[in-house]
Amino acid sequence: MRLRHLLFASGLAAVLCSGAGPAAAQPAELFFKNDDMRDVVLSPSGSKLAILTNQGTEREALAVLDVVQGKQASRIALFPDGDIRSVCWLSEDKLVFTVVREDDGPDKYGSPAALYAVNSDGSSMRKLWSGHHSVQCVPASSTGQATERVLMAISDDRGEAKPVWLDLQRASPHPYENLNAPPHATAWFADSRGEVRVALTRHEGETAAYWRGPGSANWTQLYETRAGRAPFVVKGVDDAGGLYVTQRYGPEGYRWLTRYDFKAGKPEDRPIIKTPGFDFEGRLINLEGRLQGVRFTVDGESTYWFDASMRAFQDRVDRIFPDRMNRIDCRRCGAADMVAVVRSFSDHEPGKFYLYQAGSAGDADRWRPIGAVRANVQPEQMASVTLTRIAARDGRELPVWVTRPDTATGPLPAVVLVHGGPWARGSEWSWQAMEQFLASRGYVVVEPEMRGSDGYGVAHFQAGLRQWGRAMQDDVVDALKWAQAQSLATDKACIAGDSYGGYSTLMGLINDPTVFRCGIAGFAPTDLELFIRGSMWVADDVSLEGRKYELSELIGDPDKDAAMIDAESPDKQAARIKAPLMLIYGERDRRVPLTNGKRMRDALRDAGNDPVWVTYFDEGHGLYYLENRVDRAQRMEAFLAKYLK
Repeated sequence: MRLRHLLFASGLAAVLCSGAGPAAAQPAELFFKNDDMRDVVLSPSGSKLAILTNQGTEREALAVLDVVQGKQASRIALFPDGDIRSVCWLSEDKLVFTVVREDDGPDKYGSPAALYAVNSDGSSMRKLWSGHHSVQCVPASSTGQATERVLMAISDDRGEAKPVWLDLQRASPHPYENLNAPPHATAWFADSRGEVRVALTRHEGETAAYWRGPGSANWTQLYETRAGRAPFVVKGVDDAGGLYVTQRYGPEGYRWLTRYDFKAGKPEDRPIIKTPGFDFEGRLINLEGRLQGVRFTVDGESTYWFDASMRAFQDRVDRIFPDRMNRIDCRRCGAADMVAVVRSFSDHEPGKFYLYQAGSAGDADRWRPIGAVRANVQPEQMASVTLTRIAARDGRELPVWVTRPDTATGPLPAVVLVHGGPWARGSEWSWQAMEQFLASRGYVVVEPEMRGSDGYGVAHFQAGLRQWGRAMQDDVVDALKWAQAQSLATDKACIAGDSYGGYSTLMGLINDPTVFRCGIAGFAPTDLELFIRGSMWVADDVSLEGRKYELSELIGDPDKDAAMIDAESPDKQAARIKAPLMLIYGERDRRVPLTNGKRMRDALRDAGNDPVWVTYFDEGHGLYYLENRVDRAQRMEAFLAKYLK
């Protein structure tokens, strides 16, 4: 990996440029490069902006724009061997940010991160901490403390975490005062002042939630149950001592957001937000010491504001930027002197950032463009994304995403893209790099939210238990057949995916050899017994507790279900694969070690079907380096063209 040390100028004019000429060839790099501008964060007063930008650099940098003075943004932090991944404000003049470095390990995004503090003018930068942690900035003004401090949850190698304070004037973290923490805590929730309110614990297959109310030093257990069977899910707390959770309702078990009733000892029976057809997935907007709204995702992102003036402002923004998702981050929200950053995005465009400043008496409101997430993406050249619900062969409702070029007038060759997890939600209505890349090459992309996927009700999730390679795989085929019946897709189709999606790719070629002409499997587990049971000879990052208490229930028991596991392990069924196949692995993958790929490759060769074998030396469970992401995309493009065109 060649590195180039980039010196930065005093200004950052490029950050504020939001337009560029159309990219005629739409090269792969257009889709897979890092964002030009990934995030914009308002300071506590709204007078400054912290900007995470990759514009004009090979690394993600931190810049600050003074809104009051109206000057160009100044880059204040840049590292030649790492990327700045998150930032928050401690005061108007002090920020903290995290850096992920190249040498932190193969799975860069999940590796220990270094925490730094810096003044808003770039001075007095210093390293505060390095290790696995999460961070919450707690401005001194909200706590009455003499100095700014950071609330961190530090994780150990067992996955347990403890909250600690990090004062910027101290050399090391110090314990949270009078915590009396429940043992085996893995997650914590604190209010905006840094008062810890909720502890989630996990031990020997049991999970529990504990609550500590304002003014109390004692913890109250809210529930204790087997892992995966919690009666509700904690989503957040407010400064007034409120606890917000999601609970199930209806036969499909969709989750709605509600408050917890401490007197009744259970969640309230009435929802704050109800999202029919979807689980509530989102977060509380807790600003300036009060709960101001809720941001959540249904097909796309949406926001509900509790304050009437903010609801009116959201409606106004939605009229200014129609047919888009418009995310508002504000200071003095709803007040006459409100300052806000709006990120406006759609399925055709990653988004643009705008600064809003409310006008004073007699003055007009001011809107100012800040920059584009990806300046070279031309929306008119991108494809449309739609969500449809179809009936699977057994009648289960199956959500299916379709990404299709706007210029298409008839059925197109199809790429069935299976998401990873699989216990996760696959997609949403927004711009997605791989889907748009494939659509730009003339394919319709079909993405099923097969049973076992999260976000569509507990019944949909539970229907996927012990269904790897079985009913989950049938859903993938049913989605393609529906697209073909709707004249969206031709009979030319390939299947692709990463992680579980890679596994599904292999099983698709095994179970339905006449449906798919080829497959591209990335980072795929191929031996289910190895995945569930583990081996002293193959190191991975799957926890012993997860193997003992979860995987056997989710996938199958390696002893009781041995025959089923063998039948659904691709490396045991390799001789049944006749179609062309590309296998892609990271050589330093600790989630799905390279052993999986080698076993599959060798079994295919023994069966007379030598796959296209691609590995990346310094990569883990996914691709971190741009040149590798581009290389993979170009290999996929050539492979698909060979068998679909």
